Amino acid sequence: MKWEPTPAPLGPATGRDEVSPDDLPPSAWFGWSEVAWHIPRLLAGLGPLGPRGPENGPPVLVIPGFLASDRTTMDLRRALARAGWRAHPWLLGTNRGAKKDMMEALVGRLEGIYDGRPILVVGWSLGGIFARELACRYPQMIRGVVTLGSPFSGDLKTNTNVRELYEWVAGHDVNQPPFERFNAKPPVPTLALWSRKDGIVAPSAARGQAGEVDKSVEIDTRHMGFAVHRPALSRVVQEIRVFLEEVEK
Repeated sequence: MKWEPTPAPLGPATGRDEVSPDDLPPSAWFGWSEVAWHIPRLLAGLGPLGPRGPENGPPVLVIPGFLASDRTTMDLRRALARAGWRAHPWLLGTNRGAKKDMMEALVGRLEGIYDGRPILVVGWSLGGIFARELACRYPQMIRGVVTLGSPFSGDLKTNTNVRELYEWVAGHDVNQPPFERFNAKPPVPTLALWSRKDGIVAPSAARGQAGEVDKSVEIDTRHMGFAVHRPALSRVVQEIRVFLEEVEK
């Protein structure tokens, strides 16, 4: 059956005078500005796509955001590698949204990386939602989950300004992915990094509520900056180090 788009719900959830600004997605204009801001940084994605960092470094798997790829997360993986991590790409091409075999493919990546040490999974934007779902299914192989500007909290119909684009590209309702969605806090340590400057995701959606995440930290960057802005990447790596020290005492 052909998928037909459905409108976002009406009422208080979309009334800009009745809710906190943190609960509202940025305007569509900010979304386009994010794309424009990212264009000059595309060359940073050149180079081999294989794992980076010391071979005996702790393993980390990086999952790109919607319409992004391992090229887009190259600088993020480089930053993790410089900090001593063995940073692995997801190797599944461009992230075009949830697919029926998505979780099986990600489990295959985990199994290919796993050497007896649990793997940290870092997901940017939509990749963070996939990371949380993966950890709900296979927590025994996962050290923790870090989300970067990921809209895991709230209504996916209204917490970003790219919902209609997502549904058009992915071919399904954003709330009805082609696999079972746990939509719960994974049974592993979870860190959410978010920004009020995010041009795609509502701040509260990426921050999470009590019970949805173990720790949330605000980062001064744009949505694209989580993957390509070097000052933000340094802060991301620092916050990951601090978080793991706190939860693994």
